[in-house]
Amino acid sequence: MSRLRWQNLRQSFWFLPALFCAGAVVVAEALIYFDRRVDEFDLGPFGFLVNRVGESGSRDLLSAIAGSTLAVASTSFSITIAVLTLASSTYGPRLVRNFMADRGNQFVLGVLVATFLYSLLVLRSIRVIADTGDEYFVPHLAVNLAVLLAVLSIGVLVYFIHHISDSVQVWTLAREVRDDLLDAVDRLYPDSLGHDAQDIDGADGRGDVPPDLLLDGVAVTSHDIGYVQGVDDKALLDLATEHDVVIALRIRPGDHVIEGSSLAVICPAARADDHQWGKVRAAVRIGPARTPHEDVEFSVRLLEEMAVRALSPGTNDPYTAVNALDDLSAGLARLAGRRTPSPYRYDGRGQLRVVAPRVVLVDLVDRVMDAMRAYAVEHPNVLHRTLTLVELVGVATPEPAARARMDIQVQRLVEAFGRTDPQDCDREELDRHATRIRRALAGAVVDGHPARWRADEDDLGTWMSR
Repeated sequence: MSRLRWQNLRQSFWFLPALFCAGAVVVAEALIYFDRRVDEFDLGPFGFLVNRVGESGSRDLLSAIAGSTLAVASTSFSITIAVLTLASSTYGPRLVRNFMADRGNQFVLGVLVATFLYSLLVLRSIRVIADTGDEYFVPHLAVNLAVLLAVLSIGVLVYFIHHISDSVQVWTLAREVRDDLLDAVDRLYPDSLGHDAQDIDGADGRGDVPPDLLLDGVAVTSHDIGYVQGVDDKALLDLATEHDVVIALRIRPGDHVIEGSSLAVICPAARADDHQWGKVRAAVRIGPARTPHEDVEFSVRLLEEMAVRALSPGTNDPYTAVNALDDLSAGLARLAGRRTPSPYRYDGRGQLRVVAPRVVLVDLVDRVMDAMRAYAVEHPNVLHRTLTLVELVGVATPEPAARARMDIQVQRLVEAFGRTDPQDCDREELDRHATRIRRALAGAVVDGHPARWRADEDDLGTWMSR
């Protein structure tokens, strides 16, 4: 759970600027202290690097730097808010988190506010030397660094204008969500916790589950309201092993819970106590919104939402929908090539300890296909790209049941398009594409690669009738 909290902290809009401000305080105080020592000796050949402008000039220079950087920071923040509003209304409000987590936006805001704070701290250090009464202490090294930071701020402003313009492009938004999806697949779908049924000789997973788990177990209920952002499987596995119990989760990342919702069941109930209930609640992180870190379905939903919004009558932008489907294809195809971790987790002795539900490929593809069947039936180019998505995902998965389910979805998509009374040429073209896709789904997969289709039309009809 600490990793998830750290991930959320790193992606908060204020975290990097706060670090920059802390660094500005440290650097300012260190240079002011060093300036007091430098005045006691000559810098020698490096003296030309320090431009001494006196007390009045230093005050004016620092005041100008502080005021201008604060004004630029305010303008940059206003631009960011305007972009957030545009992206929220056009592509979906859930994409706002991408702008907040964007390292470029955080870096720009951090440099500007850190330069302002640094200049302010150096400015307050210019004062009359108490012993003389007519001489001023001026930290020349610190003032020169403030000038360098001002130059850096100009470069950062130019970068920000380019970056914010690029970030509102639809392919940039879709790429960021796709990258989140690929990262979630890589992180969640390789098995790394405990053992699953395929690693235990003679264990078939479901047969190890206590038959009266829900009746004999005691439910652990939620004390919070929100979305499940992550589950610490290792902590649950260690807890169940320590107390010799079975913990069956009733939720998974992305689910919404309220106070009193069942999070898990501990069996047998006689071995459960308040300590275990607290540990289970601590292992389930609940927050105000879904995140893509452990919720692979969330990124799929974001890309699906981009496609659906683009197909709305008010937007009518099928090319954006095609772009979203292309990125969805990349994520779902990678997921299709991975072995879904078993929901059953075993300890080192082969004893079942944790039952944790997992998102499966078929559920994700079903939702995407259902959405396209509802919103894309009047856009043949989007339907063709949807079929291409099915082909890429279908030939990547070695599971016959998943390919059979996709075949059903293809049939439904073609039937829905036919009910819109399309032109004959569009109907025939989609039928040909769908037939080719169904052949690809019916083909065998050998060593992870789809075999070429060699059956005749009668064989195809036999397979489709199953």
